[in-house]
Amino acid sequence: MTQKASMRSPLDFELEDPLLDSPAPAKRRKKVIGLDDLLTDYYKEKDKCIEGELKSKKARKIDSSDEEDNAREATLSSALDKYHKQMQDMGGDDEISHWGLHVFGTQKSLPELVLPELHSYGLLQSFYENKHNSLVGLRREEGDTFLEGLLINGWLLKLITVQNHVEEVIAKWVFNLMMFSSKGKIRMSACDFWCSILSLKNEDNASPIRIDWVPNYSDIGGALDVYGYICNSSSNWASHTDCDLVEPSKNIQTWIKFVTAFCEVRSKRIMLSTSEAVELIIVVISLFLDRRLGGLSILLYKCLVSTINYLTDDEWNTSSEKIAKCLACRVPRDLNCLRVVECISGVDGRSKSLRSKVAYEILAIYLDAKVANDEEILNILMSIKVKERSCDLFKVYICLILAENWLMWGPKLEDRPVICEMWGVFLRSCSFFIASTDLRSYASKVRNRASYLLHGSSTD
Repeated sequence: MTQKASMRSPLDFELEDPLLDSPAPAKRRKKVIGLDDLLTDYYKEKDKCIEGELKSKKARKIDSSDEEDNAREATLSSALDKYHKQMQDMGGDDEISHWGLHVFGTQKSLPELVLPELHSYGLLQSFYENKHNSLVGLRREEGDTFLEGLLINGWLLKLITVQNHVEEVIAKWVFNLMMFSSKGKIRMSACDFWCSILSLKNEDNASPIRIDWVPNYSDIGGALDVYGYICNSSSNWASHTDCDLVEPSKNIQTWIKFVTAFCEVRSKRIMLSTSEAVELIIVVISLFLDRRLGGLSILLYKCLVSTINYLTDDEWNTSSEKIAKCLACRVPRDLNCLRVVECISGVDGRSKSLRSKVAYEILAIYLDAKVANDEEILNILMSIKVKERSCDLFKVYICLILAENWLMWGPKLEDRPVICEMWGVFLRSCSFFIASTDLRSYASKVRNRASYLLHGSSTD
């Protein structure tokens, strides 16, 4: 049985034959198209036609919508152009105004730094004749280089202190290095030397150290001329927008530091006349107007305070009015006049008084007041009709800031009730009659500043 069964089972090669394993083909049934199928096909075709019509209508609707959008866009663009033109007519775009003067022009040629008589300087002669000079090997043609090394290391000042005497040749030589040297280390060392000897005292009798030569106003002003300073007393200061064309001299920093120390020793040495001190104050204030000297603001502030305090009380009483009038005549009628007032930022009595007087004199000239007195100036301010479109609000803004500095830094308003009331009327006019929707140039600046001052005066 087993043998028969094995004979009936397929052989191995028969199992591998795909023809033997392929299933029998299924019998296909003929598809009969009935009435239902015909109806289905009919409705499908009808749906396609309806969809085509809907798409066509939608396309026409989109085209119509695009036309409407284009029409709206054209209308809106026309309205915006008209609005922009009205804004320009009203001055809605604030013109960006900046302060800044071209204080320095083309620099002149620098003078010789080495004086011929320097080689005969007594200190150098003592080094040449010293028996140990053979070890050092100091030659006479290297005398100025040797002294520069002593100056930088501070040994020259120590030797001067021991001698208690500064010879004329060494004083002039160090002054020239301070004012005209192109080497920063040398000019700063020279500046430190001069600042020190101006304040040095003899330890025995507490008297100042003896200096054979001290620079005068001509020497100080001459250095500015070499730097290309152009805001001299004979011309008005002109505004410039191309202040970056000419770089100021690097030596202006040591000039400022020296003038500060120079004016602080008034009690020991009288080196400037009253008129020279007045002109020096005006020069220092003019330096505040050069934007390129912004990094020296702290030095300039100290220098201005020092020059203001150089004058005695009697000299100051007569000179402060002159300073204010000179500044008012020279400064341009733009934001520079506000900068002049704001740079006088000292908290001492003289600085406050000068700030008030300068603002008053500039305001009087700005308003073209024939008879400059307090009530007349305020009457002119109150007569300004800020609501009118023709009103120059930039001018109103300048007047507002100037009047603020004049009144706030001058005598107390509580002691002048009439002036205080007139000032309040002007502030209310600027605050109430300029709407928040006013788009004129400087409208918001005038309104906000007046509101701030009005609120401050009401809370005091």
